[in-house]
Amino acid sequence: MSGMKSERINDFAFKIATVNGTGSASANGLIMQLIFRMGVPVSGKNVFPSNIQGLPTWYEIRVNGTGHVARRPDFDLIVAMNPETYARDIEELVPGGWLLYDSSWPMADTLKRHDVNFLGVPLAEMCVKNFEGGRTRILMKNIAYTGALAALLDLDMEVIRGLLEETFGERKRHLLDANFKAIRMGYDYAAEHFECPLPIRLERMDATRDSILIDGNTAAALGCVYAGATVVAWYPITPSTSLVDAFTAYCRRLRVEEGSGRSKAAILQAEDELAAAGITIGAGWAGARAFTSTSGAGISLMTEFIGLAYYAEIPCVFFDIERVGPSTGMPTRTQQGDILLCAYASHGDTKHICLYPKDPAECFEFSVQAFDLAERFQTPVFVLSDLDIGMNDWVVPRFRWDDTYRPDRGKVLDAEALEEVETFYRYLDVDGDGIPYRTIPGEHPKGAYFTRGSGHTKYGKYTEDEEEYLEVIDRIAVKIENAAEAVPPPEIRSRPGAQYGLITLGACDGAVREAIDQFDEEGLRFDYMRIRGFPFTPEVTRFIEAHDLNIVIEQNRDAQLKSLLTLETPVSKEKLASVRRYGGLPLSARQVTEDVSDCLGIAAKSAEGVGA
Repeated sequence: MSGMKSERINDFAFKIATVNGTGSASANGLIMQLIFRMGVPVSGKNVFPSNIQGLPTWYEIRVNGTGHVARRPDFDLIVAMNPETYARDIEELVPGGWLLYDSSWPMADTLKRHDVNFLGVPLAEMCVKNFEGGRTRILMKNIAYTGALAALLDLDMEVIRGLLEETFGERKRHLLDANFKAIRMGYDYAAEHFECPLPIRLERMDATRDSILIDGNTAAALGCVYAGATVVAWYPITPSTSLVDAFTAYCRRLRVEEGSGRSKAAILQAEDELAAAGITIGAGWAGARAFTSTSGAGISLMTEFIGLAYYAEIPCVFFDIERVGPSTGMPTRTQQGDILLCAYASHGDTKHICLYPKDPAECFEFSVQAFDLAERFQTPVFVLSDLDIGMNDWVVPRFRWDDTYRPDRGKVLDAEALEEVETFYRYLDVDGDGIPYRTIPGEHPKGAYFTRGSGHTKYGKYTEDEEEYLEVIDRIAVKIENAAEAVPPPEIRSRPGAQYGLITLGACDGAVREAIDQFDEEGLRFDYMRIRGFPFTPEVTRFIEAHDLNIVIEQNRDAQLKSLLTLETPVSKEKLASVRRYGGLPLSARQVTEDVSDCLGIAAKSAEGVGA
């Protein structure tokens, strides 16, 4: 059958369906880099299993010249390399779409849709004829489908050649030649047997000139380096481990003493999450900028130590790369299920500073801010990213760095200052801002104190007296409340004539922004607020109060952001409604428009009932 009637240039989505462990990640990464190098905005979503090799895995690529990054839930083209998922893959194609598959083996007629174009390329057969060794043939089959896509989508072959040369260089010329041979093989077959390019195709742009392609965990790790972090303790857990892997790689280049070559960073894999939290807190107490990277399951195990850091007022940073829970949940799917957990982590009365980046650019930026906030307010700080941000590739503006930046170490008394102090009391609020002075162990004998995780007075002495306890715990509450002035303020976008507000945080931003643009075309206007930090700034309350109805869009079952807004602002809960998606896949604009429309319909019916 014929394909789509009109051309769509730089505006389509396609998916690659393979098997975990077959080396497809390299081919998919090459395709992403290729589109990026052609100057075209692109986003990639990796949908992979948490279990062993051999299970289905998918890589979704969205090309969008205007820069929309949200997931597209239906696809114009699918590269079907896994017969076990043929039926599911074919079902997800739009009418008139294309299925590229390995025709070395016949496809059952029962699978074929009359409104889909089937493009068979004998990839395995060609690789058997042209390459030696079973593993090599599997790897080259993935590279060969990249070549077929190059012909079908009009990918630039010169850019492909350049990327391969960057990857392999002269020292691995045999690998470069083999990879390019496989690409040329797929390209030539597609060009000879199909009408190329397809109506969906790429065309060079200049929209990525001042941008980079990076994942959030790598960006956060670089931010930690720039912030001056020298200690990380962690226990491996998906999807956070790559943050520490990246930090380790950066430290090998940037945290090395000149001359001796000795490492200037301590990177420790602990025996479990509890130990990782303890090491991080101990390092923070000793004066280092220290962090741990984990996921929601890890935060659950760390909560007793988090309570110690809160009450003993020790600066430290926790990166929570959220995944689907509870229990071990679905470790390779994304969610925003730890909003309440991190805001109030630990037993007793606690409240924590939290930052919510929307993409890798903010992961870099907020990493630096997290350490400054932790030391300024002498408390744990949480950076809540998620799997979608942390492990997927995003096109973001090139990072900018201010060389005049100096870390905000907060209220620290050095040896010279301590020399002039008559008596130092660790938990005494001298300035009336809720923040006491701290010292670095070993700086001066006058700076010694007993770190109290049990009931203590403002002078650092043990107590179980009611008034003495209240004086300390209430001061800490004031300190955290004052932190609202220092966290990143919400991003607010106002529209003339808007009656309703949309509220979200984190990676939902792209889908919500795209949905707002779609609503604009229908003449429906929304104001928009993206929460970036907690405790909430006064702007959050003002935004909610300015609208009859605010729809809170988030990726968890229990409306945790809505609950936090209800708990932490004085607004009426009747002003807040919920849109929730929590199945583990990144949010799409279509889901937002459908759910917001349903929400407004329910609200309208309710209003009619009240007026009847």
